[in-house]
Amino acid sequence: MSDVKKVVLAYSGGLDTSVILKWLADTYGCEVVTFTADIGQGEELDAVRPKAEALGVREVFIEDLRETFVRDFVYPMFRANAIYEGEYLLGTSIARPLIAQRLVEIAAETGADAIAHGATGKGNDQVRFELAAYALSPDIRVIAPWREWDLNSRERLLAYAEQHGIPIERKQGGGSPYSMDANALHISYEGGVLEDPWTPAEEDMWRWSVAPEAAPDEPRYVDLTFERGDIVAVDGERLSPYGVLARLNELAGAHGVGRIDIVENRYVGMKSRGCYETPGGTVMLKAHRAIESITLDRGAAHMKDELMPRYAELIYNGYWFAPEREMLQAAIDASQTHVNGIVRVKLYKGSVSVVGRDSETDSLFDAAIATFEDDRGAYDQKDAEGFIRLNALRLRLGRKRRE
Repeated sequence: MSDVKKVVLAYSGGLDTSVILKWLADTYGCEVVTFTADIGQGEELDAVRPKAEALGVREVFIEDLRETFVRDFVYPMFRANAIYEGEYLLGTSIARPLIAQRLVEIAAETGADAIAHGATGKGNDQVRFELAAYALSPDIRVIAPWREWDLNSRERLLAYAEQHGIPIERKQGGGSPYSMDANALHISYEGGVLEDPWTPAEEDMWRWSVAPEAAPDEPRYVDLTFERGDIVAVDGERLSPYGVLARLNELAGAHGVGRIDIVENRYVGMKSRGCYETPGGTVMLKAHRAIESITLDRGAAHMKDELMPRYAELIYNGYWFAPEREMLQAAIDASQTHVNGIVRVKLYKGSVSVVGRDSETDSLFDAAIATFEDDRGAYDQKDAEGFIRLNALRLRLGRKRRE
């Protein structure tokens, strides 16, 4: 292990990564550089620097990446309408490539030999961090303490921290009983009572949304302006990508939108039960599909729907920087050229529904053709007879063969 002189650690300041920091220095005899990303998790980061410095860290990186996260990762993903296994909006998955990217960049800037993370050997995040790191820096060394040490319980971590004088803030009441991960797109909950898929989640677990039953009795209507597939304004006010998502989280959460409780298939092979709050993302997905419904050609729309499960699986499994994801992204982005216009949604008691969509410049919806009233010759209904007979030809031949 003596060949590792300097390591860049993804550091949160919590129990796990504080123990990892000390463990790396002692086990590898190396200098540790810390990197903390603000991607909208809503946690106070002012205490991170003094904590790291108290543990002997000389180089502390704390970066506000909220806009980068939403603009360069969340928005491209939502252009694809990506959703994993029919429900999960990939909130944790999409954050990992950005963190890994900065880890390897900081390693290059500081002359580090390796990077390190606090993901366990049971989860998806270890795969996501490391696949992204190797895709960007093929010769980088990755240290995953959870796959090396024997500190495999909270009690052992606390004992290690006490033994080595690592200051750990103990939250009043013992803190959250769940394993939680938050960023600008979502907050996730795992562990605790959720490990039994029959046990319902406790109401006081949820942080970003009210219970649908407790949501306002009056609906909230929101107008969303799209340009090339991205939301650029909320109720006519132009906002940055992060500003859009933060506003939608606030509006949708107040109306109980965005909660799901699922059992998903992890990439490492096991099934896992998790609860997710994605209020703004839930609205974004619904609205994006609505604007595409009037601006996207049928063939392109159906092709996107065929590609989407594969695209979503690539993100879930950690292949954001893989050539096949980049290839799919190029096709998806090309499809968004004419996805411009306004969508009006209604937020009410945990639901989001589309009540209007309009595009002055790029709509393919022609009322003169679609009308049930007199179309004044815009569509010759007699043409349908030949269309049907041609499409029925193989069905008729097949039936005759079986008779």
